[in-house]
Amino acid sequence: SFRDHEIINCDRDRVLRFERQAARVGKCEDFGYAAVSGSISVHICGELLESLAAKGHQVTVINAFKNKETPNMRFIEALKAHEFADEMMSLLNVPLLWQQLNAMDYILNKFIDVTMEDEGVQRLLNSGETFDLVLAEMLHMEPMYAFAQHFNATLVGFSSFGTDRTIDEAAGNISPISYNPLVTSPRTDRMTFLERLENHYEVIVEDIHRHFVHLPHMRNVYKKYFPNAKKTLEEVMDSFSLILLGQHFSLSYPRPYLPNMIEVGGMHISHKPKPLPEDIKQFIEGSPHGVIYFSMGSNVKSKDLPQETRDTLLKTFAKLKQRVLWKFEDDDMPGKPANVLIKKWYPQPDILAHPNVKLFISHGGLLSSTESVYFGKPILGLPCFYDQHMNVQRAQRVGFGLGLDLNNLKQEDLEKAIQTLLTDPSYAKASLAISERYRDQPQSAVDRAVWWTEYVIRHNGAPHLRATSRDLNFIQLNSLDTLAVILAVPLLLALLIVTLSCKLLGGKKQKCLHADKLKKH
Repeated sequence: SFRDHEIINCDRDRVLRFERQAARVGKCEDFGYAAVSGSISVHICGELLESLAAKGHQVTVINAFKNKETPNMRFIEALKAHEFADEMMSLLNVPLLWQQLNAMDYILNKFIDVTMEDEGVQRLLNSGETFDLVLAEMLHMEPMYAFAQHFNATLVGFSSFGTDRTIDEAAGNISPISYNPLVTSPRTDRMTFLERLENHYEVIVEDIHRHFVHLPHMRNVYKKYFPNAKKTLEEVMDSFSLILLGQHFSLSYPRPYLPNMIEVGGMHISHKPKPLPEDIKQFIEGSPHGVIYFSMGSNVKSKDLPQETRDTLLKTFAKLKQRVLWKFEDDDMPGKPANVLIKKWYPQPDILAHPNVKLFISHGGLLSSTESVYFGKPILGLPCFYDQHMNVQRAQRVGFGLGLDLNNLKQEDLEKAIQTLLTDPSYAKASLAISERYRDQPQSAVDRAVWWTEYVIRHNGAPHLRATSRDLNFIQLNSLDTLAVILAVPLLLALLIVTLSCKLLGGKKQKCLHADKLKKH
């Protein structure tokens, strides 16, 4: 029986996430669950939290929003994070990879400070409460993982974008760079030689930055907020019992995983879409030529797009037969065409589920791309940063979408891309095929996430899932020591044989047949 469990959740937009639940057969104990999210749009754990709460788990959420009252859920609102969100996102618009990594470090550090210095979080840390499990968002905010050691809890990781080399390292998994591109790159698993060369170079740059800039700084942050920690930061980073991945092979590409790396991509999508608000429903169903849905997500606000880009969008939409739903963050839009409906918020999955919605114009974020595919809609990507470029590139390669450069958006290119996606049935067909493959699962992603979360508790952290690779150093893991012996032994034998041969041959002097005669003369 699993009942009366308390879960604490907080993230960056949900700024830091904790969950607390008991999971012992026939016995009630506390269970802690924590996640740190890397983006305001990353609320992929929401379904997991609600499912756990629906099962009787008491959930405490620390986030950056005003929240409505929900059964079995308690909210701590760290609203200060919104004060810095726009400033921080603008820092990523720099050309060089090293500059981007520095900007990302600044952003992550800011959100760690905002979270850790929040009064509600401090009260929680000093409350003396105990937890069984902490779930942490694995987005390079390593000090946040320390909530697990602070509460003496099992650490479970969650990655909203799937896995990368850092996450694979934490799990002890392999991550060949020959077909695993950096998440921040526009490359896919099918790379040309030049793309593999570029990928290799960027991996080296990222590794140097991580080990000589990022981690030393995070160690200082860790000591600042957890001065009495019993574990080092390295020990905390090596203590993940389970990792939930917001990805699925049907949505990305096949790659190796360990048994404690579980794909739960699409967990945020409800299998039963909710009824649409009446005005949105009438707008969609009253369009004889279908509807286009346009949203740049939560991090990029379309109201802040350059005027030239907005004019290009408005002129293009005005020429369409289709109606357009535009997620726009202001109440007013000068020059808005009659076929465009603007709102600050739309129920995105419910809109994409409607059969009269024909196309999704998006920033190419993972959650949006997943929803587009799940409901079989072609996507036109306007990527801005992080994994969006890779997601859009993958959509083009697989055939369910196209991509354009938002910073150099031309009306002619935009019109052509929209008409291609609307009139060429191959894009919708490809999207529907992927949707069919994704839906063909024995259980829903959220049910799988709940089951594995409780599995780790039932088995006391599931140490049997820990790979031995995590206990080996670089030389042992790559068998460099054994390879050195295997190569050295025959080389030493060959050297010994040559040396002995030279001595034997050199030690025997050939006798001259006329030596005696020469001596007499």
